[in-house]
Parts: sequence; C-alpha cells; structure tokens
Amino acid sequence: MKHPVVWFEVNGDDAKKLHGFYGELFGWKVAVDNPMDYGMVEAEKGRGIPGGIGKKDAPSPGVTFYVSTPSIDDSLARAKKLGGSTLMPRTQLPGGTILALFADPQGNTIGLVEEAA
Repeated sequence: MKHPVVWFEVNGDDAKKLHGFYGELFGWKVAVDNPMDYGMVEAEKGRGIPGGIGKKDAPSPGVTFYVSTPSIDDSLARAKKLGGSTLMPRTQLPGGTILALFADPQGNTIGLVEEAA
C-alpha cells in the first residue's frame, strides 16, 4: 500500500466515557497521562494501528483515520482536484508531527500525516 493508514481517532462529547467504553469493549489500554486527557491507544504485538480517543473538536468529529504521505501539500492539492476540500492546512504539532485534514466529496474527514521519506 503506497499510502498506509497510520493512525485512527475516535472523538466525542465525553472523552472519559469513550475511554472506558473502548477499553471495556475491546480490552484496549487507554493511556491518558497528558494535559489534554487524550487517550492514546497502542498497537500490540505488531497488530493493528495506534490511535487516540478524545473530546470532539471541529473539524474532526466522530471517527477519522490518518494516511501517511510524503507531501501533505501535494495530497491536499490532489484531494481538491478530485472534489475534496481542506479542513485544516498543513500544521506542525509540538513534538514535530505534521498533520492536515480534508473532507472527501461526501464530507468524511480524513487526516494526513507527513512522513519523512
């Protein structure tokens, strides 16, 4: 797969309830030792992808998956050409991760993670 899914996010109005729900449902270990109370879920034994569970914050309500790309700018331009729209432009987070969000032509939110080549 040229652009693999590398992260997922589940966001809702009550992050703590979601942490408990997914922890109980799937046995996920949800680490919330951060100031944003963002639940980090690790992939275990090389299976699955890591992700996070947090409080709903526009423009990323509900479930979002993040796709690896060598160039967020190129991917956003291609998404726009194909009928998508940018929701959050190329943004560098503390710690260095570079993200962006776009909506596909049906309104689904998709994330991009810029990976070093």
